[in-house]
Amino acid sequence: MTTTITALQADSAESSFTTRTLERRSLATDDVRIAIRYAGICHSDIHQVRDEWGGTSFPITPGHEIVGDVLEVGAEVSKFKVGDTVGVGCFVDSCMECEACKDGEEQFCSQGVIATYNGQNKDGETTHGGYSQQIVVRDHFVLSVPESLDPAAATPLLCAGITTYAPLKRYGAGPGVKVGVIGMGGLGHVAVKIAAAMGAEVTGLSRTDSKKEDGLAFGATAYRATEDGSAFKDLAGSFDLIINTVGASVSLDSFLGLLGRGGTMVNVGAPSEEQSFQMFSLLAMRRNYAGSMVGGLPETQEMLDFCAEHGITSTIELIKADQVDEYYEKVVSGDVRYRAVIDIASLDKADAAA
Repeated sequence: MTTTITALQADSAESSFTTRTLERRSLATDDVRIAIRYAGICHSDIHQVRDEWGGTSFPITPGHEIVGDVLEVGAEVSKFKVGDTVGVGCFVDSCMECEACKDGEEQFCSQGVIATYNGQNKDGETTHGGYSQQIVVRDHFVLSVPESLDPAAATPLLCAGITTYAPLKRYGAGPGVKVGVIGMGGLGHVAVKIAAAMGAEVTGLSRTDSKKEDGLAFGATAYRATEDGSAFKDLAGSFDLIINTVGASVSLDSFLGLLGRGGTMVNVGAPSEEQSFQMFSLLAMRRNYAGSMVGGLPETQEMLDFCAEHGITSTIELIKADQVDEYYEKVVSGDVRYRAVIDIASLDKADAAA
């Protein structure tokens, strides 16, 4: 038996959000039904709602940073029980049989991972995400949220946390490693916190000094504005690892020049425009340019546990459901410090008022 719930939906790339009803499926034996408490706003939500990447299926209910409480579990679910605080990230199913899935990298499923929203379930229906009262998810894709983490502030970790944790771990952030973080926004501030907790020497690299005080408070040992270009000269060849969190075009050649011999720059932002750089930016110092896309379920749980151990959450602005359109504009203009999280209880009240 399906369940009718309330959600926010956009009907087109130009439309505002409207409160609607959705049907959530009845539980399969390996499903978990979750009452959503908080849903984070990720810049990728905005890209997809505005169809900036192409391929958006409307109407759309976004949201792949989800924290809530277990309402019901299927007959074969043993890992979770009613009342547990849990999270759901960027995807809700995969084939579970290919090499990537067996390796715990479900995001690279050869059959195509099923995204939390704007994806297609195995039954052919479009998936709808966390800007809603409930969600039903296969148990393998549900994560335990440690009790020590504030659930609202932990919500963006389901995307921003794993997006930055994965490349920092893969490329060896730790004691003696000099890490630069480009951008001090929703992704960048989490990257600074995590890299610092790993023991790396972290420098924030932002266009201006407006967030310098925050960057240092988050754990950066240095902070440089890049607007006047002097940082590219002063810091040339300084870094072992650079994480580019910016979702817009930057001068890749300039930032690649900040890497030392054999250093790596990893792009985790996803600008809609083509990016380009000169090959000699890599050849000159045996530098590397890489990309990284979130992480699999085992690594995401590892990240949550790491953040609990080190007291890391996102710095958030908690907003109501009727503020989402306003906050989309704020995210795009860089006017949010540092992630916006929707209090889904406010959606319940909006539904009652309607």
